[in-house]
Amino acid sequence: STCACVEYYGKALESFIKQVKIMSIHGKMKHKRNKIFTEFRKLPGGILVCTDVMARGIDIPEVHWVLQYDPPSSASAFVHRCGRTARIGNEGSALVFLLPMEESYVNFLSINQKCPMQEMKPQTNVVDLLPKLKSMALADRAVFEKGMKAFVSYIQAYAKHECNLIFRIKDLDFASLARGFALLKMPKMPELRGKCFPDFTPVTVNTDSISFKDKNREKQRQKKLEQQR
Repeated sequence: STCACVEYYGKALESFIKQVKIMSIHGKMKHKRNKIFTEFRKLPGGILVCTDVMARGIDIPEVHWVLQYDPPSSASAFVHRCGRTARIGNEGSALVFLLPMEESYVNFLSINQKCPMQEMKPQTNVVDLLPKLKSMALADRAVFEKGMKAFVSYIQAYAKHECNLIFRIKDLDFASLARGFALLKMPKMPELRGKCFPDFTPVTVNTDSISFKDKNREKQRQKKLEQQR
């Protein structure tokens, strides 16, 4: 749903899936977008992590799966997203992830877009990769900061969802969401003000001590910290 989520999960997937080419693309990449898109089209296989910048007007041959991690804010965008696959007589699949409280979105799409859907049962033998993502955040401030930005942007995008009778921010389980983003601590943001999260355990490490792997960035950060002191 947001550029920050693409940046964060694109980085995560690069670490988790070594044998497949992972590429990321979003609206803030202005000059690099065409280059990434052209490169992805030439690949024999790969994964493209993207925002709705790729939802329409784009033709990539033989896309087998469109995975919609976040339901789009407009119903018409859902159909455009699905339309990236099964083009020109080919077959393909599209999947959207929904929370139990969001299931009425299925009926909404079937009425609003005449788009029937079938439920796909959750996989049972999945590997828990969140500890690895947490370790990455502890080892590199860039990953830690990307995760925090992604979480904040996700909540802000959720609050602006077109179907706000289905996607209600007041019903969101912020603690579960923070665990799903592998956050080390809860960020400070207006939507969380005054709330307690007994189901979320922050790390005992002082996150200010997490340094950037990029030596130049860390040098600049230390300089800023010194000025603040």
